[in-house]
Amino acid sequence: MIKCNDWHIGVCTWSLGNNFDKVRTLTDQTQLSHIHFAVSPILNTSDGQSLLKRIRQESWTVTATMINFPQEDYSSLESIKVTGGIVPDQYWDQNRKRVFDAIDITAQLNVKYLSLHFGFLDPADSNSAAKLTDRCKMLADKAAEKNIQLLMETGQETADELRHFLQQLNHPALAVNFDPANMILYDKGSPIEAVQTLAPWIKHIHIKDALRTQTPGTWGLEVPWGTGQVGGTEFLKALKQIEYEGALAIEREAGDDRLGDIKTAVEALIDFAG
Repeated sequence: MIKCNDWHIGVCTWSLGNNFDKVRTLTDQTQLSHIHFAVSPILNTSDGQSLLKRIRQESWTVTATMINFPQEDYSSLESIKVTGGIVPDQYWDQNRKRVFDAIDITAQLNVKYLSLHFGFLDPADSNSAAKLTDRCKMLADKAAEKNIQLLMETGQETADELRHFLQQLNHPALAVNFDPANMILYDKGSPIEAVQTLAPWIKHIHIKDALRTQTPGTWGLEVPWGTGQVGGTEFLKALKQIEYEGALAIEREAGDDRLGDIKTAVEALIDFAG
């Protein structure tokens, strides 16, 4: 098992296409022992239980699970704002069940955290904000029954907006999966400053880097860890300052050599001595 300071280093299974053989190769080559596990391949598939059985049989520690939603369209910022998370009314019934099922799987694996993109918070739209608040509370209540915390992933709103939302809802089963690159990809502020803003709620971390867009209203660019604008060393120092105690899960969702990029990130994290 390898660490960055006292933080366990892991990898997001979807970074390798949820291909467990590739994850196994990576963990054998790097001695990684922790994963952030996407449960989507288990849902509504004939081999779901066999996949779940393999996860149990492997030597990996699952730091958190993750659920996404089939209707999500990431082709542009506008499309994901409309289709993202639990916001779209026409998909709410099926997505509520999807999260409930993911909560059950998370509990079966004895994992404490389930992460997801809830969708865009829009403080200027009171009806939308009220709807999202009600849905978040319903899902969090269900998670609490299983002693699980739902982790809202950063990026689609500013850190101040997310903090206000969490303070207003004040639910013990809601916390944060902090992705510093998303703050840049969505152009929502400084990830270093956001660490301080969201410190009380940060339970899980994605290690991912990005470059900010030069054209407002468009995506930034995801790049290998250490080559973007997150500021890897300063980001890790910020985690130390808030006395973060969770895991670091490497996420790579772009590029032609994800395995190589993940290995490079592992080396950089091991070398951190801040």
